Amino acid sequence: MILVHQIRLPMQAAPQQAVHRAFKKLKLAPAQVQWAQIHKVSVDARRGQPQFVYSVALALQTQQQENKYDGLGAAIQLVRPQPFLPLPGNQPLPGPVVVCGLGPAGLFAALELAEAGFAPLVLERGPDMQTRTQVVKNFEQGEELDENANIQFGEGGAGTFSDGKLVTRIKDPLCSRVTQRLLQAGAPEDIGYRQKPHIGTDLLQDVFVALRQKLIAMGGQVLFNTQLTGLVQKSGRLVGVKTTAGQLPCGVLVLAVGHSARDTFAQLRQEKVTLEAKPFSVGFRIEHLQSEIEKGLYHEAAGHPALPAGEYQLATHIGGRGVYTFCMCPGGSVVAAASARGTVVTNGMSLHARSGPNANAAVVAGVTPQDFGDDPFKAIAFQQQLEAAAYTAGGGNYAAPAETLGSFLEDRGKLELNRVLPTYPRGVTPANLGNLLPQNLTAALRTGLRQFGNKLPGFTVPDAVLTGLETRTSSPVRIPRAQTLQSAEVEGLWPCGEGAGYAGGIMSAATDGVRVAKAIIEQYKPAK
Repeated sequence: MILVHQIRLPMQAAPQQAVHRAFKKLKLAPAQVQWAQIHKVSVDARRGQPQFVYSVALALQTQQQENKYDGLGAAIQLVRPQPFLPLPGNQPLPGPVVVCGLGPAGLFAALELAEAGFAPLVLERGPDMQTRTQVVKNFEQGEELDENANIQFGEGGAGTFSDGKLVTRIKDPLCSRVTQRLLQAGAPEDIGYRQKPHIGTDLLQDVFVALRQKLIAMGGQVLFNTQLTGLVQKSGRLVGVKTTAGQLPCGVLVLAVGHSARDTFAQLRQEKVTLEAKPFSVGFRIEHLQSEIEKGLYHEAAGHPALPAGEYQLATHIGGRGVYTFCMCPGGSVVAAASARGTVVTNGMSLHARSGPNANAAVVAGVTPQDFGDDPFKAIAFQQQLEAAAYTAGGGNYAAPAETLGSFLEDRGKLELNRVLPTYPRGVTPANLGNLLPQNLTAALRTGLRQFGNKLPGFTVPDAVLTGLETRTSSPVRIPRAQTLQSAEVEGLWPCGEGAGYAGGIMSAATDGVRVAKAIIEQYKPAK
């Protein structure tokens, strides 16, 4: 396969023109090409009038013909996709394979294991998708929080109620395998070529259900409303798991519990499993009018129907601490993401259409293991303290504290609403958000926000709304694993995904699930 990059076209050009440009660049006639398609497309709005920038993938009739184009410059790339072909292991399987967690990491690990004949049993502490979405809706409308069925827990994991973003910084060939599974399960076709692919919360829910059904069809099982409560070990080897449904035999446990499974982390500490502190970030959600964000990004072309919903990603360093925007949701809403009673946690969500009036994103400052004496449980306690303080500042009943940006920058504690109306579903209460965070983080966020206003016109408008607090950007915990990806302490335990500290987002978590499953497949042979 040949990739032809940096094909620039005006907004009104049809994608097929990019294919014709690729043919011309390679001096090829259509008859010489076996197939051709758009590989990637992005928007470059840095020079006034935005342009689409395409990469085109094409295949010639033979590999020998393609080899002639090797080394012709950065814009022409010869690619040989590597098939996913794990070498089957020869060690006897020591017991049943159990996967804990049905988020992206656990789901994609289970799919690979089922396809290889390992018949995994998946434990999910929350309910199935249909039940979960109804419980979340009930909570948004004022009912009590269910600590096992919410935006953090249940089928699909925390990423289910997001934007369905598949953007990742990792450069891993396994990403294409994840994308193909998503496409086969009904994800929108454009996730295969968009520079910033997304599925949307509404469509992602159906995709996850389709993947679970495929898992079951391949011999996997799923137990919903079943929480892991302990490990059963013998001479340093895992032989079983304790669950709310009773004790189960287990020789291989893929632990993919997600970043909010604090009770599981505490249980692992009792089991003498080492947990390390890792960096994460805290802050709040910022909401702007989506139309104003697009004016800042696309200038006079804002509103052109060919342009995608405007997205931004901003970052700076203040006093050695990172301040950045995260999980930007165009045309979306701020959601109530608490998983413990008496706490307030915010996150962001978009539907596939991204048609809401507001844009929202996390604006956060980084914290490090050194901030907590390298103690992961002090880091978790810090999160819990912030979430409880946000609940109190919101006035109880899961209302969130909020402040307009102009007020926050001036430390006035006011909610001076104008054009931007908050979307957090349980209601907001005026509060001084700066008082809810440590002083050094508040100062860093204020400085960072002012810098972001210089990078993106319109970002620091006074009526942008800040809603707090955002505390679950990533896991504060890492569970060490050996080079084999297995726990160095408990044979048979395979930490995986975001909760174990090895991913951050849907794509990287799913990819880590595939990676861990591949390691298991290459070590063991499935039981007959």
